[in-house]
Amino acid sequence: MTRDEILALANEAGITFVNEFGVASATAEWLERFAGLVAAKERARCADIARRTVCDVHVPTGVKIYGSRAAAAIMEGGA
Repeated sequence: MTRDEILALANEAGITFVNEFGVASATAEWLERFAGLVAAKERARCADIARRTVCDVHVPTGVKIYGSRAAAAIMEGGA
């Protein structure tokens, strides 16, 4: 997610960077770190689901599904 995307989502959610006294209450850097932490947590959850629910080889047919590869790709942020 880019900085502009993060800021647009923050704006959409009603997050402001200046409080009612005109003092900065959050910074773009803080928001970027927060978004990165949330994204990392969600990737970890998705990877865990892939790891637990998708086998590497479908036993009855022998078709290679590679749940572990899917989990690794999710954690890397790629496909």
